Amino acid sequence: MIMVVGPIGTGKTSLLNALQQNGQKAVKTQSISYVNGSIDTPGEYVQMPRFYSSLTVTAAEAKIVLVVQDATDTKVSLPPGFISLLIRPVVGVITKIDLPGANREKAKALLKQAGIKEPYFYVSAHTGAGLPELIAYLRERGEKL
Repeated sequence: MIMVVGPIGTGKTSLLNALQQNGQKAVKTQSISYVNGSIDTPGEYVQMPRFYSSLTVTAAEAKIVLVVQDATDTKVSLPPGFISLLIRPVVGVITKIDLPGANREKAKALLKQAGIKEPYFYVSAHTGAGLPELIAYLRERGEKL
């Protein structure tokens, strides 16, 4: 089971929909949701420390955690060392690489600052760019999408 976490508006739900190829339109995630064998989390849970315990407990149910960073967002959204809260393997996913103003290197630096190590996957849920590589990586680790 994969879990996606990241700030508001990074495209977590769109990423899950693209990975699962379910054709659904993303809507704002209001609470932790279990969807087709994956865990989708609201962005507020990463941005408000009072929710960290909920993320930590929920991560225990996942096999792998995808931490999502929007390539067009240049502000720090994840606190330094954020990764230490999660007890599962973590993978950095940089989304919205197809949009004007996307800055892959800045997004990568923000993930590194949060404690996330390589590999990083650069994807667009809209165009499908980078999704085959991420899907292959997850399947190699036994994930069913």
